[in-house]
Amino acid sequence: MRWRYDWGNWGRGALAFALGALLTSCSPGTFQIGSRTIGWGNPPANVATAPSIPGPIQQMPQSGGESFGRGPVRVALLLPLSGDPSLAELGKSLANASKLAMAFIEANPNIAENTKITLRDTGDSAAGAAAAANAAVQGGAKLILGPLKGDQVAAAGGVARSAGVPLIGFANNPALAGQGVYLLSVLPDAEMKRGLTYVMAQGRRGIAGAFPATPYGEALATAFRQQAVAAGFNAPAVYTFSAASEAAQIVAQAKQQIDRGMIDTLFLPERTSAPAFATALASAGVTGDAVQIVGSADWAGDPTILGTPGLVGAIYPAVDEAGFTAISGEYQNRFGTRPHPMATIVYTATILANVNTLSMATPPYNPGLLTSASGFNGRDGQFRFLANGRAEYALVVKKIGGGGATTVDGAKF
Repeated sequence: MRWRYDWGNWGRGALAFALGALLTSCSPGTFQIGSRTIGWGNPPANVATAPSIPGPIQQMPQSGGESFGRGPVRVALLLPLSGDPSLAELGKSLANASKLAMAFIEANPNIAENTKITLRDTGDSAAGAAAAANAAVQGGAKLILGPLKGDQVAAAGGVARSAGVPLIGFANNPALAGQGVYLLSVLPDAEMKRGLTYVMAQGRRGIAGAFPATPYGEALATAFRQQAVAAGFNAPAVYTFSAASEAAQIVAQAKQQIDRGMIDTLFLPERTSAPAFATALASAGVTGDAVQIVGSADWAGDPTILGTPGLVGAIYPAVDEAGFTAISGEYQNRFGTRPHPMATIVYTATILANVNTLSMATPPYNPGLLTSASGFNGRDGQFRFLANGRAEYALVVKKIGGGGATTVDGAKF
């Protein structure tokens, strides 16, 4: 289960990744792993064999920032290590994930050590993120990783853009991407594209969606409309609600079209309101055969979603959870706790920053390389950066049943 940031608000979403798939390229001759092209060699059986790894983050680093890694290319990692306690705790966990990735690099003699990462505290404010980005630029960073919250990515992105330094942020507001700012998160466009193409292949033709009246809900609805047209659907029905208590009213509005077969698929991406919609559909006598419910990656691992009878048979796009599982044991061995589910993002970003063809290019991390159509494989599976700075992930489709979820369609863009 993945936590996701949403314009500064907490929520859960899913991102976890293919076992053993550290950052690679998807085509021969570029960024590969194991016996493939760039000679990274076989990964160590246990990251604990790494020569050294800095200790866990316990408090805000000094003004200069803590550094780890031994390579010549300077990279900054911007995370909240002070301010809001829960946010700072997340920042510390993600900093430890970056250290774990660096330990993997250092442990493998076939992987060039290209980067040195300096950790800089953003606090919990946009001003703090801007200050950290300024310090990173002045410190000679060729790439900035982070920060987390949408307002912080906007602030740090402005600084980075002015300095000509690319930034890979961890927020999931697609509007923040572009002009040298990239987002390494599962974004609404990718989720909607995967769900829509799947139901189209299943013969569904009448689609509708219900979205919360929030900024993130608006982003979901926009992605839904755009990707529906791209997938070949007619203009979809879109419903907006302010609270889950409005689910029965929306179902009543849609019931006539459902009964006439004009709506056979209902997208319910918001995790917290989906059970209310499922209950309202069941109360109205609408079965899963009549209407296929489609969720989002935000559903993954949520016990309420998995335990709601009306959601049995519902499907949702997601990343494979094996990548998170793959690093959890090593993380716990090193730092004494389980990693935060977002750890795979920062782990992937750290490996990405070290890739020979990116870090040692002239200039390093240039857009032509970062947006290669062949993409990369990270702990969150196969992904690529589009020209607009947004990440597109190869997602699986999962189906709920028997208190759990099983994969019914493999990873695809």
